[in-house]
Amino acid sequence: MSDKVRDVVIVGGGPAGLSCALYAARAKLSTLVLDRAPGAGALASTAVIENYPGVSGRIAGSDLLGVMRDQATGFGAEYLKSAVMAVDLVPDTKIFYTSTGTFQGRAAVIATGSLGRHEKIDGEDDFLGRGVSYCVTCDAAFYKDREAAIIGHSEVALEEALFLARFAQLVHLVTPRTRLNGPSDLLEEIAGAPNIVTHVGLKVQRVIGSQSVTGIQVTDTSGMESMLPVDGVFMLLEGSAPITGFLSGALNLRSEGCIDVDCSFTTNMPGVYAVGDVTCLHPKQAIIAAGEGVIAALAIDKFLSGRERVRVDYM
Repeated sequence: MSDKVRDVVIVGGGPAGLSCALYAARAKLSTLVLDRAPGAGALASTAVIENYPGVSGRIAGSDLLGVMRDQATGFGAEYLKSAVMAVDLVPDTKIFYTSTGTFQGRAAVIATGSLGRHEKIDGEDDFLGRGVSYCVTCDAAFYKDREAAIIGHSEVALEEALFLARFAQLVHLVTPRTRLNGPSDLLEEIAGAPNIVTHVGLKVQRVIGSQSVTGIQVTDTSGMESMLPVDGVFMLLEGSAPITGFLSGALNLRSEGCIDVDCSFTTNMPGVYAVGDVTCLHPKQAIIAAGEGVIAALAIDKFLSGRERVRVDYM
């Protein structure tokens, strides 16, 4: 565990998380952003933005995020590419367990968005911990000289396939889409990796096994079924559900699975805030998410300083 305790630790590097980081860092609060991947969120996957206030013309969502990231780090915020696996939000000093280490913060902000899945694949729960995993960094070494599959199509899935290929004899990258999308450098690495096989247009129907995973049953675009023999399956598919699984029930959720917050985006846990699509309060618009991040940052400044009112700062 890192001995350094930040004032604010933000989980998620989308417009809500980065705007919160910008305002927190500018208020001289030590701020750390833990982001699974720069291209993993909803805004990052948006091809063109042309209605963001203050930005003239058309800009790719990933480029707009890059500007936000540079602004936040320019004021002193730290940005770390790291997947948060679990948290302990009960103590005054919050603890974040990630793929790259353990971090601590006096205040926490959950800004993980809503690209999680509502429904699971048949057999996914049955073989969890027995061949089904959600963390390549955590479990890749278990598949040394074996075959494993990664199910997904995001930039995260591409990166994780390359990481898994360092250990596994053969990596099957399976996506229901008809083509892979992602940064050209990642696509070139995937294409050039001798032990990565890409399967496009395949939908996973169920995970197969007895004591542990032995394969996955898939259907192609014509509806033909087949079985792909593998020893492990990493589920990295996306959906439209709030991403809250790593919280392990620590925060109150509304019936639809969104984090419950008040008008300052404070959760039921003192010192813990949630902003952006993970709250499901507003339409999914980058400018709204950014505004929520700013409101939370002002509330955090008030909370950590013990003031009764938010400090107004228009500049």
